[in-house]
Amino acid sequence: MDDNICEIGSRRELFVDDWLIAELRGVTRRLHHPVRREVAFTFDAPWEGPVSFYVTILEYQGEYRAYYRGQRDEKSGAVVAVAVSDDGIAWRRPILGLYEWQGSRNNNIVWQGIGAHAFSPFVDANPAAKPAERFKAVAPLRGHEIWKGLVPFVSEDGYHWRQQREKPIITDGAFDSQNLAFWDAYRGHYVAFFRDFYDGVRSIKVCTSDDFEHWSRPQWLDMGEAPLEHFYTNATIAYHRAPHIYLAFPKRFVPERKAVPEHPKPGVSDGVLMSSRDGLHWDRHFMEAFLRPGPDRENWTERNNAIAWGILATAPGELSLYWVEHYRHPTCRLRRGTLRVDGFASIHADYAGGEFVTHPLRFTGHELTLNYATSAAGSVQVEIQDVEGHPLPGYTLDDSMTMYDDEFEGVVRWNDCADIGHLDGQPVRLRMRMRDADLYALRFR
Repeated sequence: MDDNICEIGSRRELFVDDWLIAELRGVTRRLHHPVRREVAFTFDAPWEGPVSFYVTILEYQGEYRAYYRGQRDEKSGAVVAVAVSDDGIAWRRPILGLYEWQGSRNNNIVWQGIGAHAFSPFVDANPAAKPAERFKAVAPLRGHEIWKGLVPFVSEDGYHWRQQREKPIITDGAFDSQNLAFWDAYRGHYVAFFRDFYDGVRSIKVCTSDDFEHWSRPQWLDMGEAPLEHFYTNATIAYHRAPHIYLAFPKRFVPERKAVPEHPKPGVSDGVLMSSRDGLHWDRHFMEAFLRPGPDRENWTERNNAIAWGILATAPGELSLYWVEHYRHPTCRLRRGTLRVDGFASIHADYAGGEFVTHPLRFTGHELTLNYATSAAGSVQVEIQDVEGHPLPGYTLDDSMTMYDDEFEGVVRWNDCADIGHLDGQPVRLRMRMRDADLYALRFR
């Protein structure tokens, strides 16, 4: 294939990076922010407390689960606990009876001991995974006051866990964080993102594996020209509606600041968004915060605003993210926030309007759909061009029907016709004229 042509097939393309964008004229790339919703639950069980942390959110067979570290203080032992939900809004602690806590097994604890500090489970979608190992996890192994590496755990149901092997599978790192590993179905291998220190700054490494046992040499994430910042966690996912794109939601830690003088620990934190198409090279166009601490004073202390690993589709057109608030306070809790589907970033046009042009692309499909929103006075129009930028007859801006609405899969039409199947496989460009509108994603289907 021609290296100068974006081969998108029928993939959904988001505008979290500029991979598809050739030129912006009077429009900008805009970062969007999660809307704060209800408190999902407070870490107030006897085996939980102010330093409960490192949350993993996942879905399994129609049930939502939130795995997390339960811990009252640094002197008490950590446990791994789980909350469950039918809708991602109302959460409950199942009574599992697996581990004893202060003489009772009436709790939701799923693991104690090695690795409980930062235990990160996932559902292994690898077709070759054994049924008895459908759930996997990585967790840091500590010994002689150092973090020695990541050890693997497996489970059939996500509740009954066992350590798969004693020796770490990854050792080149620092690991004192929520370290992640998961099966990347799009690329056909396991991938791990984990903590290390680069010149004393909390940073991220990545490596891959075909079998979850033998891993490639870890590499530092390439952030381009972005300044080095402390990333306390990474919360990296392969976005389920566009799995060729990695999204990460690091908790950005600023250790030299202290907003609440009486708090015993220094530092303030927020959440950021970055993206990648290969897991190694990352786009940091959006340097501003994706998640701000907000006006709540308890969120302006040290390790707050840690976005959980995992995103749920909780309603048509809605994504739910979760983050830890009030860390090291008696009210330590998990908060839910929402975004529109694909709504992490957009191409934005104000009332004056503007347009953008894509690089040459080759698609598969019979119609073009847009995830977009306009005001009542706003609009979106689409022109199809050849690779030289000349409008194709019948697909000019004058032929394009004006779109004004708020749709997740709005079909583009020219002279009341949407069928573009005869252009399937032919290199083209798109020119989009917008006014008081946001374009979040596009897809040929």
